[in-house]
Amino acid sequence: MRLPRIFRTTSFRLTLLYAAVFCVSVMALFGAMFWFGTGYVADEIDHTVNVEIAEVHDAADTPSLESLTRAVGFYAQRAPAGVFYYLQDKDGRVLAGNVPRLPPREGVLTWSPRESRTLFPHTIHGVRGRGTRTVDGAYMFYGVDSSKLNEMREMIARAFIWGLLATVILALGGGTVVSLSLLRHVETISETSRGIIAGDLSRRLPMRGSDDEFDHLIASLNAMLERIESLMDGLRQVSTDIAHDLRTPLARLRQRLELARWRTATVAEFHEALDGSIQDVDAILETFAALLRIAQIEAHTKATEFAALDLSRMLADMLETYQSVAEENLQRLTGDIAPGLSVVGDRELLPQLVSNLVENAIRHCPAGSGISLEARRGAQGIEVAVADDGPGIPAEMRAKVFQRFFRLERSRTTEGTGLGLSLVAAIAALHRARVELSDNRPGLRVCIVFPPT
Repeated sequence: MRLPRIFRTTSFRLTLLYAAVFCVSVMALFGAMFWFGTGYVADEIDHTVNVEIAEVHDAADTPSLESLTRAVGFYAQRAPAGVFYYLQDKDGRVLAGNVPRLPPREGVLTWSPRESRTLFPHTIHGVRGRGTRTVDGAYMFYGVDSSKLNEMREMIARAFIWGLLATVILALGGGTVVSLSLLRHVETISETSRGIIAGDLSRRLPMRGSDDEFDHLIASLNAMLERIESLMDGLRQVSTDIAHDLRTPLARLRQRLELARWRTATVAEFHEALDGSIQDVDAILETFAALLRIAQIEAHTKATEFAALDLSRMLADMLETYQSVAEENLQRLTGDIAPGLSVVGDRELLPQLVSNLVENAIRHCPAGSGISLEARRGAQGIEVAVADDGPGIPAEMRAKVFQRFFRLERSRTTEGTGLGLSLVAAIAALHRARVELSDNRPGLRVCIVFPPT
């Protein structure tokens, strides 16, 4: 027969373990209380006994057995209930006292309630006292009722039993409440997980608003789910875009090959058709290479290769390289790069990020346009910007240009795969940088803000 689920939870098993630890702690605590409490009462009784024995000796007129006998007899006749005197000579004859006969044992002596009933008259409690040898080898005993000591022991025992019982009940009750609460949270997570497995990636775990460790865990799980949903949406979008954007070059490739098969009459025409087909295949391979590159960057496979880079020098070298390219397109490429700028990043990816931005500006701006490459240290970190006075990007389209294969209508006649800015966004995200698009009035300004190191 299986136990209810709550009793099979880890939290309840931990509660049982904590309850056992608490019980052991309670036993140790009450053991110490019993030891010190009863010891204190016993010491008080022993002190009283010693004082009374000394007082009896002081009451004797002379240090003789006869005088001690009179003193013991005097105190025994006036002793209240629960106080016992006894004196016998060295031959065992009882000389005085209110006790019939005792074995002549010395030192601190204790009798349990059962033993005391047979030795001490009119008592139902235990007796504690002291036996000593006195003048002429006589034996004297003085004892008192030890009811206070017995009461202390009983009181501590009752407190121990009730305390242990309360500890067990509170531990089990608290464990049950904690286990039920944890079960509710786990069931909520399980239900959300089942919904996600069923295909609803929009499901999220509800926050409790208590800002405790569960809320922190839920926030991390929700962030992970949002990331997974974003990746899945991107995967679906990429699959759709690949099917859409590669259909045209593949159809063109098939048409070239078919024409080469049926309509080429000379070897030169056949070679020309093959050259065109190879160009189409190269374009397709370039698209797949760009997609693979983005996937590798988003997977952070390059994060371990980060190192300190002289950003100012790198940008100056790139400015010098691309100025000749811009001049060939009848454009002006200028630079405003602050000296001494450095970032921590990848030596291959950062130049690719900037080159993609500069090449995009050169490709999409008409002849006579001005392009600038800027770098400076701002309030939020190092800012690298590529600005132009070309046609720009409408404000409503700026969020979409980072999507893979997205191209504006006017850009579809130019070469490219529509993956340049997607690669820029992936490299920036890997370096925890922020990409900002703004109006350059006229034209477009793309700014990469690197966080301070």
